[in-house]
Amino acid sequence: MTVLPTRPALADLGPLAQLRAGRLARRLVQLYVGLVLYGVSLAMMVRSDLGLAPWDVLHSGLVRHLPMTLGQAVVVMSFVVLVLWIPLREVPGLGTISNALVVGLAADATLWLLEPPDAVVLRVGLVVGGVALCGYAGAMYIGAQLGRGPRDGLMTGLARRTGRSLRLVRTGIEVTVVLVGLLLGGALGLGTVLYALAIGPLTQRWLPAWTVELPAPPRVA
Repeated sequence: MTVLPTRPALADLGPLAQLRAGRLARRLVQLYVGLVLYGVSLAMMVRSDLGLAPWDVLHSGLVRHLPMTLGQAVVVMSFVVLVLWIPLREVPGLGTISNALVVGLAADATLWLLEPPDAVVLRVGLVVGGVALCGYAGAMYIGAQLGRGPRDGLMTGLARRTGRSLRLVRTGIEVTVVLVGLLLGGALGLGTVLYALAIGPLTQRWLPAWTVELPAPPRVA
């Protein structure tokens, strides 16, 4: 009888336990590479001019009314969302704070380096590549097991408090931020639909390969 190897599972650890769980050097590198690539992927979608991820529809709406860059809007909204964690009793980890800062900075740096292409085929390549890279980068930073991102923690916290499914809560949050973003003049397009349909399956596809297996916590006698 052939025994199939088990895939490493995501652990639900507190902030200190995350740091003490082992393989920290590997996990830190993976976390920050994943967060930088996540910011790059958002900038790719912006430069495609074919639609943004749901939260970035909101961010693009904010920059129309406030003197800030897209990356700065990402950072500001991350900390606004973290305030919403308080009544949900979510506890941030190193990855949570790093997510709030690094993604926005990486997005701004990439926007500064990457010129918007004129050719439609290049714009399509940017939006498709941006969505694919976002799923890959998300799997990397989640798999490092150093804490949820601000928006992911809002989703899991609301799901736990309301008893609703993660899928329903995530859909509700993203529809809400898109509607608010549109009211503020944010950009909606083909890329938004592509992101909504593909990001879950892509992240799920790559997450097992990037999930760092952590030692099981000691049993209490």
